[in-house]
Amino acid sequence: MNAIEISNVTYCYESGIEALKNLSLQIPVGSKVALLGPNGAGKSTLLHHLNGLKLPDKGSIKIMGDIITKQNAPLIRRKVGLVFQDPDDQVFSGTVWDDVAFGPRNLQLTEAEIEEVCHAALGNVGMLEYKHTPPYQLSYGQKKRVAIAGILAMKPDIVILDEPMAFLDPVGQDEVAGLLQGLNYMGKTILLSTHDVNFAASWADMVVLLKEGELLVAGDTNLLINETYIKEANLHLPIIARTFKMVPEFADHLPINEQDAYRILFKWFNEKDKYIY
Repeated sequence: MNAIEISNVTYCYESGIEALKNLSLQIPVGSKVALLGPNGAGKSTLLHHLNGLKLPDKGSIKIMGDIITKQNAPLIRRKVGLVFQDPDDQVFSGTVWDDVAFGPRNLQLTEAEIEEVCHAALGNVGMLEYKHTPPYQLSYGQKKRVAIAGILAMKPDIVILDEPMAFLDPVGQDEVAGLLQGLNYMGKTILLSTHDVNFAASWADMVVLLKEGELLVAGDTNLLINETYIKEANLHLPIIARTFKMVPEFADHLPINEQDAYRILFKWFNEKDKYIY
């Protein structure tokens, strides 16, 4: 089963701007998907469709086999957790614990069940020791982790994040990347929007490029070293690929990420040693 099936989706804002145009896409269960494209490409609009915050004007979206409708949108949100770009839009309660417990309480879980899911969610994001802390005392990166914990407490099958690396320092980015990897190991399907081609190249197993509300291309991370697609999406090649491109011997064999670069260099040095000796 696909986690997400988007079929011929079109969506227009009241201003008349067509944000999504006849877009179709399938995302398998358990995928790590990076959604890329320039500002105005429709990334956030698409994400808001995937848990029923917005409904398409035309076409349909299936989540774990169920078509999203106005009637079942609340149930869909139990399957799909959406983490907004700015955690201050999502973290608002008096303490970290109360914030994470907000969703489970609305589901009318018992206090014992709330204790269990909140303890697990905060533990998964490394924020359990801050459970009595007011959110305003947290760093930006810590707030992001609390926002993710609030989604995890709802036990979704799919976790969607809008620009999760935005405004984080390098250490914070590494922490969030590790957290997302851990969620995927737990069986979650992860879909995020990003402008960071380097992160997408090292983390994702599927990339989706949007342009002006349309699907430009979708596939594995090799697309990120396809200069035609990258240029059309107003992106840059990953920095490791740009570096290798400057060396004539490697110009036709660009790596996607550091691991790929190591493989290419290891093979090249091995062949070079055989030639010399």
